[in-house]
Amino acid sequence: MLYGLTRAGLGDIGSDEQFLKKAAHYGFEAVDIDALGLIKRHGIENAQELLRQNQMVIGSIGLPVEWRQSDAVFRDGLTGLTEAAEAAAALGCTACCTYILPSTDQKASHFMALATKRMRIAARILDAYGIRLGLEFVGPHHLRTGWANPFIWTMEETLDWIDAIGEPNVGLLFDAYHWHTNGSTVEDIYKLRADQIVHVHINDAPDVPVEDVLDNARLYPGEGVIDLPGFLHALHHIGYAGVVAQEILTQMAPSDSSETLLNRSSKGFDKVFQAAAIRRTKRGDGE
Repeated sequence: MLYGLTRAGLGDIGSDEQFLKKAAHYGFEAVDIDALGLIKRHGIENAQELLRQNQMVIGSIGLPVEWRQSDAVFRDGLTGLTEAAEAAAALGCTACCTYILPSTDQKASHFMALATKRMRIAARILDAYGIRLGLEFVGPHHLRTGWANPFIWTMEETLDWIDAIGEPNVGLLFDAYHWHTNGSTVEDIYKLRADQIVHVHINDAPDVPVEDVLDNARLYPGEGVIDLPGFLHALHHIGYAGVVAQEILTQMAPSDSSETLLNRSSKGFDKVFQAAAIRRTKRGDGE
């Protein structure tokens, strides 16, 4: 598995060049970043060179099309999706991810029908560029009642929806925080196949009742109560060898320097990976 980062939880990390350079310096091998934006700012060849210089890969891009609103809004975004997919492919990225809120103001059955159609279209566009679509179920209890009608918030429901979408390049964005807030166990991970997982997020949670865990109260890996060694060991056991990217959502922006936060993050990764008995390897080595 590759150590990965999003910009979340890193403070003011600066430009693309600074993000990539600092990530590499602190031992990370992947970043979640906007590939299209990277190319627009630097050009394809320079963007490719930035990644090569820092021995970095792009773990995932975000799904740029709005699929939660009207058909007109969704279809207006499809050109942007094609452009984003082309850019991601040019930079060697093979994953695109989006999250599923666990409640909606729309009628849930109607929203499901519309969302299934839209995800199928998006998946087919991405597949033409060799990119997989990862769907992230969102577990915190306060979001389950944040809107009028309950929707999807468990791994099982999301896997059922993926089956209904019916495209072979659709799988899970599997986040340790949402696994925890669902009260899931390592045995639930053992039931998965590695090819069902597109991308992984890692973070930690405070020591409060699981129903009180807030989505934007996340801790750095190894600083909370989530069984991250068990989470990682189970993923390793089923053969997942992709990116594990830190995503730390907080109510207030961190005040420490990006270097302090990156050092904290790197030590946290080492702590939980070592506790999971997973030997650190570099990209291209065997696990």
